[in-house]
Amino acid sequence: MTSFDGIWIPLITPFHDGRIDFPALQALARGMVDAGISGLVACGSTAEAAALDDDEQLAVLDAIIAAVPDCPVVMGLAGNRQAAMLEKMQKIQQRRIAGLLIPAPYYIRPSQEGLRAFYLAMADAATVPVIVYNIPYRSGINIDSATILALAEHDRIVAVKDCGGSMSATMDLITHGGLCILSGEDEQIFTTLCLGGSGAITAAAHLRPDLFVRVAQLVRAQRIDEARAVFYDLLPLIRLLFAEPNPAPIKTALASMGMVRDELRAPMQASSPALREKLQRELLRLGCL
Repeated sequence: MTSFDGIWIPLITPFHDGRIDFPALQALARGMVDAGISGLVACGSTAEAAALDDDEQLAVLDAIIAAVPDCPVVMGLAGNRQAAMLEKMQKIQQRRIAGLLIPAPYYIRPSQEGLRAFYLAMADAATVPVIVYNIPYRSGINIDSATILALAEHDRIVAVKDCGGSMSATMDLITHGGLCILSGEDEQIFTTLCLGGSGAITAAAHLRPDLFVRVAQLVRAQRIDEARAVFYDLLPLIRLLFAEPNPAPIKTALASMGMVRDELRAPMQASSPALREKLQRELLRLGCL
């Protein structure tokens, strides 16, 4: 089974005149792996998965697996119609994937018991590990720590992408010891690692992934002062990359480096001119240009 630790990157989906740019996607995947990341996530929220139809999502997954056959790839599985999600899961699991990243059903806002039943149904149908994705500001509901810890009793539920916004809850999950806790809030990567978290699923690591990997390595080696210095050097970039809705700033930055086109699908909008200028300066400072 894949170890869910270290730095994982939820890949953007590059576009060219409205269509998926598969050569750019595969080149990006190879570059991330060359930088030493632990794994990739296909079709997460950073990938604009909600703007891709089911066939496009599977095509993205297939392209990433083909580009980096030795790299663990987790597939995002989001929705609010449970039967459709279970049907889609079966198609996804025909591929060689390391796991499924599943957020709470958006818009519905089920009770905690409803969330528990939902994740147990997903896990029962899964043939691969399940990562619980707690992101209340997108799904509309927080998955309480007690609910997550109860879910940890299921053999397939092995990790959490933690965007819950509560450091107290993060510490409770880490203390439990039965789950891999992956920071999903990029400003909290260093803190989560130092508290004993397993790693991060970080969109910001599209830029200078080597330095994000270095932070995780240094914390693991208990070289905390050095890890802090590297992380604080990355912090201005992290903040700029989330100054406007994700993944627009990331695509702007990667486009400045000639890696993708600065193109999103509606209703997403491109980065503002002011943010473009700030990103350009920061990329120069970090040696990206």
